[in-house]
Amino acid sequence: MKLYFAPMTCSLSPHIVLRELGLPFELIRVNNQTKRTADGRDFLEINPKGYVAALVLDNAEVLTEGPAILQYLVDLVPGHRLAPAPATWARTRLQEQLNFISTEIHGGSAPLFSADIPESVKNIFKKKLCKRLDYLNQTIANQDWLIGDNFSVADAYLFTVLRWLPTFNIDIADWPALGAYMRRIGARPCVLAAIAAEAATQPV
Repeated sequence: MKLYFAPMTCSLSPHIVLRELGLPFELIRVNNQTKRTADGRDFLEINPKGYVAALVLDNAEVLTEGPAILQYLVDLVPGHRLAPAPATWARTRLQEQLNFISTEIHGGSAPLFSADIPESVKNIFKKKLCKRLDYLNQTIANQDWLIGDNFSVADAYLFTVLRWLPTFNIDIADWPALGAYMRRIGARPCVLAAIAAEAATQPV
């Protein structure tokens, strides 16, 4: 498999999961501005949507969208604790969390990256995002992980998007349970390895 990624984007979450599962893969960097890849391709030919992550399978199929990639990967290793078994109530709860992260945290953060949106408008988005962080902080205050008793693909995804908060001048220290949660995940060997591997790649 090949994982096309860009630093400090949501592609970090499937990267973490690939390492947690011990699956073989090739990591290929993408320039988000030029859409060129480190292996010399036009990224738009791989993913016409134009954004990472994109997972190219050994049969040349291309899978995009983080929650879909995460669940595909974990189902390659049945019984792994990164996700409950398919077609169970616990799996439905995982999907609930993945959708919440995708729409409310990931999607809610997107306007804050735009240089074309006035600060007055960004502040409206920030207030909404902070309300979602209030909810997450309350959830994590009572448990170590988003679902069940184990680190899951949902935690990998949430960790990835919460790493963007400093870019928006949002201090996670205002949510102590979330701050401790981020430190727990950030200390995991596979998380450290994924971040280091991405940092070691050359700009495209």
